[in-house]
Amino acid sequence: MAIGYGDHGGYGGGYSGYDGHDGHRGYGTEPRASRVPAALRAPFEGRTWREFLYLLLNLPLSIIMFTYAVTMTSLGLGLVVTFLGVPVLAAALAGCRMLGSVERGRARTLLSLDVSSPEPVRPAKPGLLGWVGAVLRSGVSWRHLLYAVLHFPWAVFSFCVSLTLMTYGWATMLYPLWFWVFPTFTDYPGIQLWGDGRGNGFYLDNPFEVAVTGALGLAFVLATPWVIRGMATVDRVMVGGLLGPSQLATRVSELETDRGVVVDTAAADLRRIERDLHDGAQARLVALAMDLGLAKEKLLEDPEAAARMVDEAHGEVKTALQELRDLARGIHPAILTDRGLGPALSALAARCTVPVNVTADLPSRPAPAIEGITYFTVSELLQNISKHSGARSATVDLWRAEGRLMLQVADDGRGGAADALAAGDRANGTGLAGLAERLGAVDGILAVRSPAGGGTVVTAELPWRG
Repeated sequence: MAIGYGDHGGYGGGYSGYDGHDGHRGYGTEPRASRVPAALRAPFEGRTWREFLYLLLNLPLSIIMFTYAVTMTSLGLGLVVTFLGVPVLAAALAGCRMLGSVERGRARTLLSLDVSSPEPVRPAKPGLLGWVGAVLRSGVSWRHLLYAVLHFPWAVFSFCVSLTLMTYGWATMLYPLWFWVFPTFTDYPGIQLWGDGRGNGFYLDNPFEVAVTGALGLAFVLATPWVIRGMATVDRVMVGGLLGPSQLATRVSELETDRGVVVDTAAADLRRIERDLHDGAQARLVALAMDLGLAKEKLLEDPEAAARMVDEAHGEVKTALQELRDLARGIHPAILTDRGLGPALSALAARCTVPVNVTADLPSRPAPAIEGITYFTVSELLQNISKHSGARSATVDLWRAEGRLMLQVADDGRGGAADALAAGDRANGTGLAGLAERLGAVDGILAVRSPAGGGTVVTAELPWRG
């Protein structure tokens, strides 16, 4: 689940927006263009130096991890014929997991890579033997050991390359400032590229050679940050792929969360239906029964009064039936089942108090569950527009893009919905947090752009098949 907020042309919360299709508007977060080109900024940016420090620390920390992993693993495998080998091997894996937590912290601090801690070891049985068995069966433990072994050669390479490029780049770029510190046999300062030991050789000492050396150094300085970022990306992949939680465990956790959301949503829907029945149709039917009872008693005494009461009861029956139809339509309207989202949303828009233009460009029908969630989402958003936006018009756009169902609801009202939601204001009835949870239960996304006074644009993305 992801819900984004924005108020000046972009979403927050990590939502990048959509470019739309067939003229649909796209909204995204785009950084403000800097007057200094990125190639000139890169050597001085904090990111470059943090990643450079990370690559420098690679070597000493990898030596520690590699030495520990190889030593303990070799010791455990050598003793595996005895009883001591198995717990030693388990201790080696546990130590690799602890070193992995250090690596995740280093990546979080210097690479801005937030990798969640993997699932802990859960022994099936209490005691030392249960813990040893759980560690040895844990795929996470073996991935930490693999990281400790594989990262060492990469750490040596990245350390040497980054340090060499950074040192030689800045040294040669600044060569015009310090070349005079190298005296030569000809009394001209400069670095000797080659010589025979008797004063004959080639020196970088005249202004042209000094300038060319500085220009080459500048080229190295400008190129080095991108090389460093490329090598840091490799480290990010290794840390995220080997030291993080397994994809299966992550997916199981997501499914457990989504299952809880689905259960809570279903319970909330049942409470809403019960409340609507109790406060609406049920109350009217109770009043109708009482009116018919009074009319029955007056039927012989005052037929005219009884006829008026029956006529009023007939009106109550019509009202109760309309409320029951509205309630059924809110659950899953028949038009949605029979004709699909386009006609169903057009019928929904016709009942909105604000003029709504509906555009649905769908090559086929999505899964029934996705249709129901989409219908409910549009219904809630149009209710918000009617009650809270003060808008004069609204639009509903529906299309398919890359196997996903895209929905965009926009109005020209007073805006501010994102700010109210971010501040935790549930009293205004926006219900956006509930919609985000409902969409997140099916791997959907909800993004809100609602600057104060600038209207509101809500974009939703759902899977085509649930």
